[in-house]
Amino acid sequence: MTRLAEVGLCLAGDLSGRHSRRTVWRVYVKASTRKTRDGQTIRYLQLAHNEWDPVAKASKTRVLYSFGREDQLDVAGVRRLVDALSRLLDPADALAAAAPAGLSFVESRPLGGAWLLDGLWRWLRIDKILQPLVGSARREVDVERVLFALVANRALAPSSKLAASEWVCRDVHLPGLPHVTDDACYRAMDQLIEVEPALTRAVYDQIADLLNLEVDLLFFDTTSTYFELDEADEPLWRDDKGTVVAEGDPVAVKQAGFRTHGKSKDSRDDLPQVVVGMAVTRTGIPVRVWCWPGNTSDSALIRQVKTDMREWSLARVVWVADRGFASAENRRFLQQGAGGYILGEKLRAGTAEADAALARQGRYATVADNLQVKEVNIGADDRFVICFNPDAAQRDAAVRERLIAQLTDKIDGSDTLSATKRAELRGVISTKPGLNRYLRVTPGGLLRIDAAAVKAEQRLDGKYLLRCSDPKLSAEDIALGYKQLLEVERGWRDMKTTLDLRPVFHRREDRIRAHILLCWLALLLIRVAETGTGHTWTKIRADVERLHVGVFTGPAGTFCQRTELSQPQKALFAKLKITEPPRVINATPATA
Repeated sequence: MTRLAEVGLCLAGDLSGRHSRRTVWRVYVKASTRKTRDGQTIRYLQLAHNEWDPVAKASKTRVLYSFGREDQLDVAGVRRLVDALSRLLDPADALAAAAPAGLSFVESRPLGGAWLLDGLWRWLRIDKILQPLVGSARREVDVERVLFALVANRALAPSSKLAASEWVCRDVHLPGLPHVTDDACYRAMDQLIEVEPALTRAVYDQIADLLNLEVDLLFFDTTSTYFELDEADEPLWRDDKGTVVAEGDPVAVKQAGFRTHGKSKDSRDDLPQVVVGMAVTRTGIPVRVWCWPGNTSDSALIRQVKTDMREWSLARVVWVADRGFASAENRRFLQQGAGGYILGEKLRAGTAEADAALARQGRYATVADNLQVKEVNIGADDRFVICFNPDAAQRDAAVRERLIAQLTDKIDGSDTLSATKRAELRGVISTKPGLNRYLRVTPGGLLRIDAAAVKAEQRLDGKYLLRCSDPKLSAEDIALGYKQLLEVERGWRDMKTTLDLRPVFHRREDRIRAHILLCWLALLLIRVAETGTGHTWTKIRADVERLHVGVFTGPAGTFCQRTELSQPQKALFAKLKITEPPRVINATPATA
């Protein structure tokens, strides 16, 4: 043990004993200077305290330990001395004693999630894209920073814009934006929707270059989001893209309110809604989003989407969509400009193509554990591929057995009912499509299970039919390409749950559109994070949000210091090539 450590232990014991006799020690570091022969001034440090000499009736200095020259100070030894003395104190008192005088820990905010999203935002150069678009003249706040805050809010703590401004000011540490008002948020949204065309094109160019996007397949699908309203919006004249135009404008084609009634994909036909569309790459990266009035039908939308994307000078693209977009007019349009398509085909529609494809014999080729494919030639220009999922076949059979059991219970004993009562029962069953599919009414009005319908459904268990215009793709590529359409469905699921697309706290059409655009930007950032790390956003967010920044204030000013980085946090920042936040975020000296 070194001499300095021994002094510390002895002093600790001495102080402990004297403390019990209520004797107050005032230990301090004494500095003295000496000049060498060559004129150099040397400072010497000593640990000392003053003792009262009752004989001389004066205070005398007692040196407890000499540290030697200041420029040769044993710093490690000093730390050991402090540690020895700290053992006498309560942990809280020891921490307070080690801190500078008057320093207070005033608050702590999450830092990691906002820092990670800001790193991705800057890596995609969205900040550089927005700055010249939204401008900075006559702005009391940085509009680009406000828009980033709204996007980060969707990804980390979705809320209304009023609550988002409170979140920025009190509940998160956002780089470059210490506070913001709700009015600034609304003004930033108004500017965002004005620059949407230029923004979406520039963002696509950036992600296509940085992520080496494969856009040979683009997946498109739509959803709807409803509003808790008693009345739909007032109808306005619109063009074929759903944009408001003046009455009498040659491009005006129909009148419709933006939030209006239509076929709801959330089973809420009773509420006004808007329709939202999204194009996604095969890796799940959302490249663009659209929205239309709530009564817009799906069928014609893919033609508008292809026209809009064609303006981006994309190479040859094969569009992938479900059976709601498989009309003959859409197929012709998608093939223009050497384009192509993979579309779902309705098996139960009774079309000549579907019936002919199912009638063809052939052996299935196994593509994956839960997917088998078979291409059939029915003499049409398009290619048809039947896909079979054994797991789905078992589920379909189980569902059918349950429905037939329910139908049997309902019609059991109905032969003894009067014709009027049987007609009423028939009317009730007709409102339940699952049961009505297997019901047969005899010429005499009796209710029976339709054995022919059951047999026809058995042939379709686990199967779906695809139509493709591309002559070069293999049957396996066609099936796997269509299966990736689930990426769009996963995007809708994340938009409606993780990012809380709904409820939408806006009534103006332009702000509803801006809200959807913010959700798209948030989805883009979290998909890039997931692609770069191999983890879900839920796990990423949970790990990085544990990184906090503490705010300390004292007589000298205020400074912010982050908590120590954990190994998962370091790994996430490293995988995404994001610079770790500095230990001290910022420091503000106290004003005179």
